[in-house]
Amino acid sequence: MTISRKLLAGTVLAAAATFSVPALAQLNGMATASPEAVIVRSAARIAAYQTIDQTYSTQIQQIRTLRQEMAQLQRQLDTNNDGDLTEQEVQAGQATVQQLQQKDQQAAQLSQPIALAQYYAIEQIINDYTNAQNQVLQQKNIQVLVAPDAIQYAPESFNVTTDIVRALDSRLPTVNTTPPAGWQPRRDTVATHQTVQQILVAAAQQQAAQQAAQQQQQQTPQGR
Repeated sequence: MTISRKLLAGTVLAAAATFSVPALAQLNGMATASPEAVIVRSAARIAAYQTIDQTYSTQIQQIRTLRQEMAQLQRQLDTNNDGDLTEQEVQAGQATVQQLQQKDQQAAQLSQPIALAQYYAIEQIINDYTNAQNQVLQQKNIQVLVAPDAIQYAPESFNVTTDIVRALDSRLPTVNTTPPAGWQPRRDTVATHQTVQQILVAAAQQQAAQQAAQQQQQQTPQGR
């Protein structure tokens, strides 16, 4: 199964939301679902990422530290503080540029085993996705399944993403996070992993923005 690389606004919302879809999730034998959202919301993916975060907690902290140091070096290069590095600024700060490159390489090396473990988890979920999808299609007598970006408007019940999540969770509640020696991910796995990461980042940014707005609202004096 090949999963689309597109990151749609609807996919991000479907992945981050906690809404429930009514049982009758079809309309004239048609429905829609987001494979990326199913993977993001699946119990196996969530548990696998938690395990990976715990296993590589030291490396993750080192990567965060390196990223902070790189951000500081980039600010040093930006001598006029306009947020944009010119060729002149880069040429004048070659020593700083070399430090940036070294830290970026260190971060990349630390990230490799983390990404490989995530690829392995994602690929196992992809391998069983079609089975979970077909299970829902048969249960709901759905003959046509269309992509979310092909729909301009449909009732909430038209979306069977949550139904596929439930089927997948029942079939595959957990996955292994330790790839065999020499294992390499497929191309579709790498593409899907990239989309999953984008969805997770977008959801985290949305949550952070909501929390910041709530804090600001709480700190703002209420008018009488």
